[in-house]
Amino acid sequence: MRIFHKTNFDFIGFRKIAYGFSLILLASGLISLAVKGLNYGIDFRGGSEVLIRFDKNIDVSAVRAVLDEAGISGSLKQYGLDRSFLFSTVFSGETNELKSLVSGAFDARLKNNPHEIVRIDAVGPSIASDLKWSALKALLASLVAILLYVGIRFEIKFATAGVIAIFHDILSVLGLFSLLGGLFDFMPLEMDQSIIAAFLTIAGYSITDTVVVYDRIRERIRGQKPADYERIFNESMNQTLSRTIITSGTVLLSVFVLFIFAGPAIRGFAFAVFCGILIGTYSSIFVAAPLVFDWLRLSKTPVHLRGSKVS
Repeated sequence: MRIFHKTNFDFIGFRKIAYGFSLILLASGLISLAVKGLNYGIDFRGGSEVLIRFDKNIDVSAVRAVLDEAGISGSLKQYGLDRSFLFSTVFSGETNELKSLVSGAFDARLKNNPHEIVRIDAVGPSIASDLKWSALKALLASLVAILLYVGIRFEIKFATAGVIAIFHDILSVLGLFSLLGGLFDFMPLEMDQSIIAAFLTIAGYSITDTVVVYDRIRERIRGQKPADYERIFNESMNQTLSRTIITSGTVLLSVFVLFIFAGPAIRGFAFAVFCGILIGTYSSIFVAAPLVFDWLRLSKTPVHLRGSKVS
């Protein structure tokens, strides 16, 4: 199935504009990370989460007002569609003490709407720190494995550019989480273990998309002169364009449906994957392949691709 036939877009010719867009996107995110930071979930900052369910419908702002009046600070979001709310707080006391404070606040101020404390989860600071470092090590290990795999299958220039593109994708999504984190009640965008899983998903999808482009370049670059590289790169990316749009489009549609209907508990994960796939599709064409082209052009060295002739 193809939706584009015989396209002739000059992707390499637009690479400098794409580099500029990527730099602006990354700079905005990094500045936000430095100034604002991230909205960490209890997995990475420690604290407690209280799941509260009410008998009658109630607005999230009314629940937040009760907790604020009681002096219990934290973040609140709707949880599912059954009048449930998830309250996160950095509470240093005992779990039973927190339960008494929350129940007392609602008993005193919302007498006409009975509530139930469904569960309370607590994560200590040391455990949160261990989880954060474990997540970081898992992400770095995956990038090293990808670097080795692509380096063995192609060559180090292709592998390095592919990993740079993955860093580009992950840092872009991380920057969006910093810029948008905590702005919306329906989507607080907290950084927790599910988002690390999203980053690993993004890394895997991004390199898969990139390898498809690399593979077509490898097929066409055999025996060609360096003067023909720009034409070969453009033709290769145009030939894989239809496959890229169809694959990415179907995945994006699925993740969008997940974002809309799966509920607040998984909305942050769906948002991260949606943005990551969108940015990863862009980076496969406008970052990974153009970086290899510029590296080959500047180094003026022959290309040694596995399974291909030396040009």
